[in-house]
Amino acid sequence: MNIAYVALGANLGDPAATIRAAFGALANLPESRVVHCSSLYRTAPVGNTEQPEFINAVAALETTLAPESLLDALFDIEARFGRIRAEKNGPRTLDLDLLLYNNQQLNLPRLTLPHPRLHLRAFVLYPLAELAPDLQLPGRGSIAAWLPAVANQGISRL
Repeated sequence: MNIAYVALGANLGDPAATIRAAFGALANLPESRVVHCSSLYRTAPVGNTEQPEFINAVAALETTLAPESLLDALFDIEARFGRIRAEKNGPRTLDLDLLLYNNQQLNLPRLTLPHPRLHLRAFVLYPLAELAPDLQLPGRGSIAAWLPAVANQGISRL
C-alpha cells in the first residue's frame, strides 16, 4: 500500500458540509482507503483576497492507485462537486490537491510531488501536521520545521 495525503478546500456554498462530503467521496475511491482525516480549519484566501474564507482539511489515504490515476480520481470528485476552473486562486466549490505520495518526488507535466507550495501554506501544513506531526517532506525536511514560517497566516481550527 502507498500512503497519499490529499488537501481539501472549499469556499462556496456550505464549505464545511462540502469538505465532510468530500471525505466520504474519498472513502469511495477504488483501490483506496481513508486512514485519517484532519480537523476542519477556517483560513483566509491566498492570492485573490476578494472572496469568502476557506474551509480546509487534509486526508491520509492508503491506495494502490498510481499517482496520476489518483490525481484523475481527485479531479473526477471535484467535477462531481461542481468545480469549475475559471480563475487561478479563485473561489471554488471543492479543491483537491495531491500533496504527497509516499516519499516520491515527481515532476510531470500534470503532477509535481511533493506539491510545490505545500510548505508555504498554513492551510496545508497545519492539518497535515495534525495527522502526521513527524512527517518528513521529501527534499524539504520536517513538517515541524516549516510551521513557524506560516504562523502569521490566518488559520483557526473549527
